[in-house]
Amino acid sequence: MAAGGGRVIVGVSGSLASLAALRVAAHAARESGRTLVAVLAWEPPEGEALHVRNPDSAWAAHCEREARARLDRAFGEVFGGTPKGVTVRRRVIRGRPDRVLCAGVADPDDLLVLGARSGPRRAAVRRRVLARTRRPVLMVPAPELPRRERRALRRATAGDFEMPA
Repeated sequence: MAAGGGRVIVGVSGSLASLAALRVAAHAARESGRTLVAVLAWEPPEGEALHVRNPDSAWAAHCEREARARLDRAFGEVFGGTPKGVTVRRRVIRGRPDRVLCAGVADPDDLLVLGARSGPRRAAVRRRVLARTRRPVLMVPAPELPRRERRALRRATAGDFEMPA
């Protein structure tokens, strides 16, 4: 593949698997000269069907702000901000994750990166994405950590991992 062809699109949810996928996607984008597009898909917590019956634009705006903050936190947790040496586009899009991600992969040279977290909901998203897209998909496994360490890692910040001068 020629440098700069297509984009590297990564689905971000805030899970450990998606954070691992974000790191791998940034590396792939940097090495290939492609743009990194980080996508966080969101829906109202009560679901679209209930929201359509009882729409509340203030609640939807709040949910979108929370989703944007979650995407920003993911970049902060993984890189301490925006990664160096790569062009980054952040997208917060309302919709089902599988549909949003598949719609975003348009160019034949696009690479889709997903975290391979265990669990029925995440597995369903992966299955639907793999069934719908004809583009390459890189699956990044979640790190295997004991539960106590997973909780501690979720509370850690980029500053916790800085090397002393």
